[in-house]
Amino acid sequence: MTITTVGIIGAGTMGNGIAQACAVSGINVVMVDISEAAVQKGLATVAGSLDRLIKKEKITEADKAAALARIQTSIRYEDLKPAQLVIEAATENDALKVKILQQLDALLGEDVLIATNTSSISITRLAAATRRADKFIGMHFFNPVPMMALVEIIVGLQTSDATHDAVQALARRLGKTPITVKNAPGFVVNRILIPMINEAFFVLAEGVATAEDIDAGMKLGCNQPIGPLALADMIGLDVCLAVMEVFLEEFGDGKYRPCPLLKEMVAAGRLGRKTGQGVYSY
Repeated sequence: MTITTVGIIGAGTMGNGIAQACAVSGINVVMVDISEAAVQKGLATVAGSLDRLIKKEKITEADKAAALARIQTSIRYEDLKPAQLVIEAATENDALKVKILQQLDALLGEDVLIATNTSSISITRLAAATRRADKFIGMHFFNPVPMMALVEIIVGLQTSDATHDAVQALARRLGKTPITVKNAPGFVVNRILIPMINEAFFVLAEGVATAEDIDAGMKLGCNQPIGPLALADMIGLDVCLAVMEVFLEEFGDGKYRPCPLLKEMVAAGRLGRKTGQGVYSY
């Protein structure tokens, strides 16, 4: 299958990043969200990101214009019909994703592939909510999408080899490096990363060190480009908590218990960069 048009559900951080990656690679995009304001904000984010690439002399003004011309915005799922692949990039919420996927399944042609950008929810379970489980797959991008090279390609129990191969080929066309992962909570990267972030919150809560010293220790001692607490602010503390809760439920192992401090900060609305306050102030 040759993918020339990609549909994207969600114009937020991940959705508009995926849209940019596709558009600059010559792929047409239909980016859908629930309101005109949301899709226009997503498009403006793409334009701003492309402007930064122009300043760094990585692309030209003509490249920017061509990329933006490839992105169609809409608030109607019906406009996704020309796509050969639709990527769901909605909020990390099981019930919401199932609702969206069922709507897509009922609307799209039977040959259209559906991918989800989930960071922790079972691909097998989401696939079972559709009537095209063999054409359903996980395509987990990392933030910021235009800069991060990795894409986790997650195969559910029902995913066909043809679906895997088509999505893997697309990831490579986007200039990404795909790794193939079996369906499991958190897949590979978040299975390792999020518990580490959770442990950093325990260390902070116990007063072992300040947030700044915890992050400095991991950056200088483990050669990480960003400390775990600063990274949590970038990811979103609510997302980190949601992933830990999935781990605890799926594995039934107490080692995945979310740190009470993390839960309290989320309850207070201190979610990180997107709210201007998390572990750090922005």
